[in-house]
Amino acid sequence: MNLNHVANSQTDLEAERLIEEAASKSLSEEQHRKKMQRRKEVQEQRLAQRSHEKGLIIVHTGNGKGKTTAALGMVLRSLGHGYKVAIVQFIKGAWEPAEKAVFSLFSDQLEFHAMGEGFTWETQNRERDTETAQAGWNKALTFIRHPDYKVVLLDEVNVALKLGYLTIEQVLAGLDEKPADAHVILTGRAAPPALIERADLVTEMTLVKHPFREQGVKAQPGIEF
Repeated sequence: MNLNHVANSQTDLEAERLIEEAASKSLSEEQHRKKMQRRKEVQEQRLAQRSHEKGLIIVHTGNGKGKTTAALGMVLRSLGHGYKVAIVQFIKGAWEPAEKAVFSLFSDQLEFHAMGEGFTWETQNRERDTETAQAGWNKALTFIRHPDYKVVLLDEVNVALKLGYLTIEQVLAGLDEKPADAHVILTGRAAPPALIERADLVTEMTLVKHPFREQGVKAQPGIEF
C-alpha cells in the first residue's frame, strides 16, 4: 500500500476520533480545548498531505432528493471562479425556468443543452428515446473533449444508462477522453457499478423522508423547481 495513502488514512481516522471525543459531555473545558486544539493540528496536517490536483469524475446517485441540486451547486461555484461550464440535460422537464433564469446571467461562460423533448415515461417510444439519448451523448462528448470547459454536467445520464439508451462502455470510453484537469459530474439514480468504480467521488443520496410520499405535498417552487 502507498505510504502516503496510509498516512492520510491515519490522520483521517484521528480527525474523526477527536470530533467524537470532543462531543462528550463528560469533558472539562480544558479537556475539550485540548481536543479541539489537536483537531486543528490534525486538520492542518491533512491539508498539507494533500497537494495533488486532478480533474475528477463525480457521481451523484441514490434514491434521495438532491442529486441535481448538489451538482448545480458545483456548477455555480465553478462559474463564480470564472470557469467555462457545459450542461447536458438528459430528462425532459428536469429543469424549469428558475434555473434557466439564473444561468442566463452567465451566458458567456455556460453552455446549456437540453435534450430537445428529452426522454421520459411520457414518450413511450424506446427507439425515439434511444436516438435522443445518443444525440445527447454525442453533444456531451464535444464538451468533455474540449479543453476550454472546466466542468461538464451530465444531468440524469444514469437514467439513460439504466434504461439501456446508452451503454456503460461508451460512457466510460468518453470519460477517458476528458482533459486531465477537467471535471465531469454524472447524476441520476442507479449509477452502474462500473461507473462507480471509475469515479473519483461518489455520493449516494439516501431517501429518509419526503413530503410528496408521506404528506401528499406537491412539488413547490424553490424546492423542486
